[in-house]
Amino acid sequence: MPSQKQVRWSELRVGITVVFASITLAILILLMTASTGLFTEKIRLKTYTDNAEGLRVGAPVRLQGVDVGNVTRVTVVADKPLTPVEVTMKVTTRYRKMMRKDTLATLSTAGVLGEVFVDLNSTQAKGPPAEDGDVLPADEKPGLQEVVRASQTSLENFNILVRRMDRIVAAIEKGEGSIGKFIYDPTLFNKLNATLNEVQGVVNAVSKGKGTIGKLVMDDELYRKANASVDKLTKIVDEIDRGQGTVGKLLKDPALYNTAQETMSKANSLVENINQGKGALGKLARDEQFAAKLDNTLTRVSSITERIEKGEGTFGKLVRDPSLYNNADQMLLETRSLLKAIRENPKKYLTIHFKVF
Repeated sequence: MPSQKQVRWSELRVGITVVFASITLAILILLMTASTGLFTEKIRLKTYTDNAEGLRVGAPVRLQGVDVGNVTRVTVVADKPLTPVEVTMKVTTRYRKMMRKDTLATLSTAGVLGEVFVDLNSTQAKGPPAEDGDVLPADEKPGLQEVVRASQTSLENFNILVRRMDRIVAAIEKGEGSIGKFIYDPTLFNKLNATLNEVQGVVNAVSKGKGTIGKLVMDDELYRKANASVDKLTKIVDEIDRGQGTVGKLLKDPALYNTAQETMSKANSLVENINQGKGALGKLARDEQFAAKLDNTLTRVSSITERIEKGEGTFGKLVRDPSLYNNADQMLLETRSLLKAIRENPKKYLTIHFKVF
């Protein structure tokens, strides 16, 4: 049986071990909470979102990826129907200069299946530093459920597409449709082979100089004619360049240019005389008295024409009165009747009687 002294020594060693372990634990806690500042001043901030997305109390709050605090409360409020989830955070004031009133708060996930935390983004923030009790605006991003839901829709569409492709491939394997017949029906191959044989026959005929295309390709006569035509064209160009022929004289003979220059000079002189009021055209263009007389004459002619159209005067009656036409027509009828009577009984009208006293 151990003595009382040994028991006390054992208790002392246990006590020293417990004290040493407590000091070590406290140091580890200080080292682990150095980023958030266990003994530094902290402020409470809030943000509101439409869905907590599994956010729990104690989740980290990170500023640009650095832990600056923790979530202390996640609750639902009734006065905000669009964003009913209230998230309360306790963050350190060590990064207060970067944490501003318009810093965006986002619920993010560490990896695909990691924990949900609050991510603070101050890259676009320009407001004053945040204070205790401020509400940070929330930056809504699609959550994991929305991503999974969108992925399911995409997978369903892809599955439908795969089924359709499977049906198309099955129909092609059965020889159905244009592609199926193209792959499995030997008729198309036979027709294609026959077409190639015909094309080969045409190529052989062309290479032997048969037909129009064969003569065009293999006969030298076309080349000789083309060469002769080019020689004639070259000769014509040379003659034109030497000033021979009508076209050559037109290009080389300066007489045409001189004649044209003289004509232009005369035309300019004529236009100048007209502008100065010389000659008949000049007076017609520049003399106002002549223009007035011409206007007066045209007015009188217009008046006479108007009177004629109304049937006034001799010419008016001649143009508008139908009696002249009726009289002439009556005279022609009577003349025709007289001629007819003379032809029928000429003795009656052509007999001459002489009386002697």
